[in-house]
Amino acid sequence: MTAVLSARGVRRVYTGGDGRPLEILSGVDLDVAPGEFIAIVGASGAGKSTLLQLLGALDRPTAGSIVLDGVDVASAEDATLERLRNRRIGFVFQFHHLLRDFTAVENVMLPQRIAGATEAAARARAEALLASVGLAERLLHRPQMLSGGEQQRVAVARALANDPRVVLADEPSGNLDLAQAERLHELLATLARDFETALVVVTHNRQLAARADRVLAVEEGRLVPVDRVEVER
Repeated sequence: MTAVLSARGVRRVYTGGDGRPLEILSGVDLDVAPGEFIAIVGASGAGKSTLLQLLGALDRPTAGSIVLDGVDVASAEDATLERLRNRRIGFVFQFHHLLRDFTAVENVMLPQRIAGATEAAARARAEALLASVGLAERLLHRPQMLSGGEQQRVAVARALANDPRVVLADEPSGNLDLAQAERLHELLATLARDFETALVVVTHNRQLAARADRVLAVEEGRLVPVDRVEVER
């Protein structure tokens, strides 16, 4: 099956405080298939979030290629990457980053309106997505009126608003209690399958990683497969 997202030989080097080069990623290769759920794990500071930023066209690699929907992130113009992030990539972060003055439905409408959808079309899709994540009765609630888990489900709906090829999530349940986290984990796994959207999640949570089709660890700047995830009981 053709990959929706591919990385080849990806390196990311920063300049350290002493002026010397600091290599975070040293040759990452990755192929993500449509509808595939991949969990990326590893020690703090290993480069997981750096990799996710590169995959999401929020940063450019020092070397190597990242291709999403035929666009190479390393060489594309800024305007092309802006369109790519808006229309082909969905983002879910540890903190939901919802607009506090907007209702749930307005938050989910926003990326669609930026992409050029009419208000009626954006609202209809937003309402359907919020219903799919169990928030049909919360459409007009603002973030401060929602629980942490509900806010994160709005963020998931927003990530799916423009029918992206891939959703990237960085510690999506890291700010939730156990019960809310488990409900979000189930939701993410279900939506990846039902929407046939590729899902790449950076997480320290073993329960979430165990739900993935594949688990990869960042070790010494590269991705290595993890055969089994031990889940704490």
